[in-house]
Amino acid sequence: MEALQPLLADPARSAVLCDIDGTLAPIVRRADEARVSQQTSLLLGQLARRYGLVACISGRSAADARRLVGVGGIVYAGAHGAELLEPGAARARTNEEFASWEERVQAFVAERDTPALRSLRVRIEDKGPIAALHWRDVPDEDAAAARLREVAEEAEAEGLAVHWARKVLEIRPPVRVDKGQAVRTLVEKATSRAALFAGDDTTDLDGFDALVELREAGELDAAVLVGVRSDEGPPAIVERADVVVDGVDGFTEVLSALAGR
Repeated sequence: MEALQPLLADPARSAVLCDIDGTLAPIVRRADEARVSQQTSLLLGQLARRYGLVACISGRSAADARRLVGVGGIVYAGAHGAELLEPGAARARTNEEFASWEERVQAFVAERDTPALRSLRVRIEDKGPIAALHWRDVPDEDAAAARLREVAEEAEAEGLAVHWARKVLEIRPPVRVDKGQAVRTLVEKATSRAALFAGDDTTDLDGFDALVELREAGELDAAVLVGVRSDEGPPAIVERADVVVDGVDGFTEVLSALAGR
């Protein structure tokens, strides 16, 4: 509660930002099986009416993020910040340079969607300009990971970008987008003076960096970094956090505290 005081003291000038998978929704075998609890959705809706900015920043598409969370009154930054879906908007705005690579990314992945890859039970998730290859709970995770390391090398050789997450390889356009950029843009636009960002994985460290940089530059009076601890998360999430919670349930307690419950 002490760490949250800067936000509780002036909600109208405070921002609450968070990741989704692993933070609001438990990590599951298949991305389409993820669920955000009704309690969490209700809390986010309450926060949206109280705080100056509430946003979810995800590797999912912005539309899929809103479908999963189920709250229309908050901002969604999808594709690690390449997409922005404002409250009430029908469609997300997309970084045009990032989107222009979609056909090349999809063609690269389609060429590698071979019987050999399918025999490893690797699952391919179409995220528009990003393709995610999942190997969680496949029969031979080591063999799948070895093949995907080869795919990553091939992608980089063809000028594409790659990113590794929790048993996921993402093939991306070689255009810089990250959650830190999304955090910075949203916080600056909202003219917030205090901000919180919560996450559980490597990509969320960019969100931590953005808040620290904004605070050091004097653009924020207070920055609160919330690390969601998990067995598979990077140690830096816990080491760098101001507040550490255990899993999705732990972060729900943070949302409840912010709502004054």
